[in-house]
Amino acid sequence: MTLDFKTVHVAIADDHELFRQGLRQLLANEPDIAIVAEFANGRAVLNAEDKERWDVLVLDLTLPLVSGFEVLTRLQETHPNLKVLVLSMYDAEHYGARVRRAGAAGYLSKTDPSRKVVDALRALGRGESLPIAVAAHIQELLPHERLSAREHQVFMLLVRGRSVADIAAELNLTPSTVSTHVANVREKLNVQNLAEIIRYAFQAGLVGE
Repeated sequence: MTLDFKTVHVAIADDHELFRQGLRQLLANEPDIAIVAEFANGRAVLNAEDKERWDVLVLDLTLPLVSGFEVLTRLQETHPNLKVLVLSMYDAEHYGARVRRAGAAGYLSKTDPSRKVVDALRALGRGESLPIAVAAHIQELLPHERLSAREHQVFMLLVRGRSVADIAAELNLTPSTVSTHVANVREKLNVQNLAEIIRYAFQAGLVGE
């Protein structure tokens, strides 16, 4: 009997060439999974013209130019049927709940076994969604979890050193709107300035040392 299987067409968005190379090598031995596109920044993902070919997008959250969060948000508006697998250096307890709300179909850490990534791609290629774990011990929302999706995007871009003007250009907002979001971030995090915003992000484990 001949088995009939569907090839899963995968696009990869990660700014580290070494990681993309490793993923290519991993998937080279999987006859039913094919990498059809690679991107080193979020803007290139959004500008790609062949998204209809993709079954799954493997998405890093910390992309340059346009963040992974913004890519995910926009793709859910323009390509809601595209399955997005977030593959991050951070554990799901940091971002799992947020990316689940934003529409991600799965969330894995880059420390997870490679076999888990392959199995996830096959499941998503079949049209399934994966359970996204969140930290069970968190009984109430932490301050950064009370941020709206847009406020969280502004928050993380501030932490990465972007100016208000840069953020406005990346998110297609006016500088005054971004400034309003910054004020909301300060209020919800109970901080006074940019230095305290950055300190909060490090203490919460939202960025690496």
